[in-house]
Amino acid sequence: MEKFVTVTGTVLPLPADNIDTDQIMPKQFLRGIDKAGLGAGCLYNMRFDSAGNPLAESIFHRPGFENAPVILAGPNFGCGSSREHAVWGLQQMGVKVVIAANFGEIFYSNCFNNGLLACRVTPEDAARLFSLVSDETPVTAEVDLEHRTVHVADIEVPFIISDRHRRMLLEGLDMVEGTLAEIDKVETFRAQHEKRFPWMAGLAGRTARALR
Repeated sequence: MEKFVTVTGTVLPLPADNIDTDQIMPKQFLRGIDKAGLGAGCLYNMRFDSAGNPLAESIFHRPGFENAPVILAGPNFGCGSSREHAVWGLQQMGVKVVIAANFGEIFYSNCFNNGLLACRVTPEDAARLFSLVSDETPVTAEVDLEHRTVHVADIEVPFIISDRHRRMLLEGLDMVEGTLAEIDKVETFRAQHEKRFPWMAGLAGRTARALR
């Protein structure tokens, strides 16, 4: 995956609570067998009417908000079903960062597995950020993964991210590469575990042979 350090760009505010993955990626756009074209369906009902015409009042069509790389969302963003297409669609729209007080658990993991930065801030800091951005006039944010900060106007707030997820994004590692980067820790745990529970040593291999 592409390495991530900082992103500077327009903040697109979506203050509604509980924007779920069905809204982020509606079911009618899940018919393909690959990732192609998901950007067109992402957050479709916030962008278009039932006939496919752009909603004039939608923030997504206002000057300066096109292809905004940062979304500032309400709490529990990405709740609902586990569809990974929600993350893929956001990325195809040009989104690189989503900031929220909290996220749906599976969506949160899917973000890091695909190189999208999900910044979890406190509810108080989320409110501060919302007070600084506008749905009429574009405001710029700088998101710094190395220092775990979001800077908007004259304030800077920290965001929470695990060391593992931070390392994966900084080094451009996918889930497998992130695991292999810590293979020594995996082997150490395995040795300690098998020493404590010797009857489990080689259990997977014995089970596989028994099922042949």
